[in-house]
Amino acid sequence: MALTDKQRQELITRAGEVRSKAYAPYSNYQVGAALLTSSGKIFTGVNVENAAYPDSICAERSAVFSAVSAGEREFEAIAVATRNGGAPCGSCRQVLSEFGLDIEVLLVDGEGTLIQQNTVRDLLPGAFLSNDLSE
Repeated sequence: MALTDKQRQELITRAGEVRSKAYAPYSNYQVGAALLTSSGKIFTGVNVENAAYPDSICAERSAVFSAVSAGEREFEAIAVATRNGGAPCGSCRQVLSEFGLDIEVLLVDGEGTLIQQNTVRDLLPGAFLSNDLSE
């Protein structure tokens, strides 16, 4: 499914709005994400840092886990808002790949400007997938 301009703008807006709710006292790098499911619902997430750094969670994974907790398993697109249009980390790319390599990834800066639009496939060539576990 190709994103409509309206869907793209709603994802960008929602990711930008939720970004202000991020808990990032260590990095001061707030991230917001808005994930569009195939059923048309949007789930948001923010990064939540912890003094024990490995226990932190990224905005992208927060949104995916929220959607999965609500029973969603098919995703169309995710907008990721940061101050500079930063890309998802490797862990987030891997989690997104679990649900589809063709998920659109919109990278947005702090002004709400679309910096880049890719797919998970573009961001994670050679993704480790479920069929890699087969004998």
